[in-house]
Amino acid sequence: SRLRRLGMMLSSSCSQNHLALVDVKGFDPSDVSVTVKDGKVTVSAEHTEEHNTALGKTCNHRKFVKEFSLPPGVDDDEVTYSV
Repeated sequence: SRLRRLGMMLSSSCSQNHLALVDVKGFDPSDVSVTVKDGKVTVSAEHTEEHNTALGKTCNHRKFVKEFSLPPGVDDDEVTYSV
């Protein structure tokens, strides 16, 4: 289950540092970007799908943005992440 996987991820963390998990379900890993700048971590994902149908063209566009402030004393280059 999703809750069990989350628990395993949290318990397998090697250190006591903060850990943020962001649900980007429905996006491919290539759609997701993480930037760290000026004490903020920004997780964004964007995906566009276009389909041609007998009645015309349809376009679905999804976008997600979540921003976190780093704790005081944490340098931008100390942040690691994985998708």
